[in-house]
Amino acid sequence: MDDHHTLTRADLCDAVHEALGLSRNECATLVERTLGLIVESLERGETVKLSGFGVFQVREKRARMGRNPKTGVPAAINPRRVISFRASQIMKSRVHAAAAG
Repeated sequence: MDDHHTLTRADLCDAVHEALGLSRNECATLVERTLGLIVESLERGETVKLSGFGVFQVREKRARMGRNPKTGVPAAINPRRVISFRASQIMKSRVHAAAAG
C-alpha cells in the first residue's frame, strides 16, 4: 500500500470477501451495517469501544467566543457535539512499529 492510499468501504468489503468467502453483496451489507451501528451509537451519545482499535466518543463543546482568523473580528461559536477518537495502545504500538520498520 502506498503512502497516499485511502481505505474505502469497497476495500473493506473486498477484505471481508477474501477473509470469509461471503458474496460481495453480503460483505457490503455486513460492512454497511457495522458502520451504521457505530454511527447510530454515536448519534445517541454513546461511547463506542473497539478492543485493540480504539474509542470513539461524543463530546459536548460549550458556547464560547472565538475570532475570525482572517479578520480578527470576535465571533460567537455555538455549542456543538464533536466526535473524538482515541487509538488503543495496541494500535499505537503497531503504527509506531510500522513507521520505524
